[in-house]
Amino acid sequence: MSYKALDTDKIVTTVEILGKRIHERFPNSGLYRVSQQLLDIAFESRKRTAEIKEPIMWVRALNVFFIVLIILTLLGSMARFRLGFADLHFFDFIQALEAGINDVVLIGAGVFFLITLEQRIKRTRALKALHELRSVAHVIDMHQLTKDPERLLSKGDRTASSPKASMSPYELGRYLDYCSEMLSLTGKLAALYMQDFDDSVVLQSVNEIEDLTTGLSQKIWQKLVILHESTLGSEA
Repeated sequence: MSYKALDTDKIVTTVEILGKRIHERFPNSGLYRVSQQLLDIAFESRKRTAEIKEPIMWVRALNVFFIVLIILTLLGSMARFRLGFADLHFFDFIQALEAGINDVVLIGAGVFFLITLEQRIKRTRALKALHELRSVAHVIDMHQLTKDPERLLSKGDRTASSPKASMSPYELGRYLDYCSEMLSLTGKLAALYMQDFDDSVVLQSVNEIEDLTTGLSQKIWQKLVILHESTLGSEA
């Protein structure tokens, strides 16, 4: 086993086991349904990252075809070109040079477009998948939003719109733990897209998702600390 790279299969297995753990404790919860959605995304991520890692053969064949066509066209033009130096004036030379430079620039831009076409196709696919992971992270955060330990432990009056405190302190701790684990796995799924694909735009998007999931996890851990301290205080 290599510890130098993330194992996609291991991550998928971990997401699957986490879903089972949530189902065993909260079988009818929305968090379990989110975990199943995350599992579907994990399976898709395994497929997508494998596809991104592989070359797109039709794009490469298209690149070779057009580059060879450009080279043959240039060679053919040069072969037919006969320059009469005796009749060449200075302004004619400047015009010919300017036209040649323009052609070189246009050809260079076309070649650059063809060479980077595969990279841009893969980048679009990766960014679309990363946007999905970013949305899931916010959905997970929504499910822990009202799970406030202060509401559970407070003896103050509740209003008609107050969230129901239906969990024990232990169950609330497990629920928040599951949310934190799901956020961590969301960040790991995002990291898969930059592991074998060197692209600065994708790297930036992955870093943004990792910052997002880390920040959301920190909020959860603040709640867990409050819950832990309150539980210890009540036992004392």
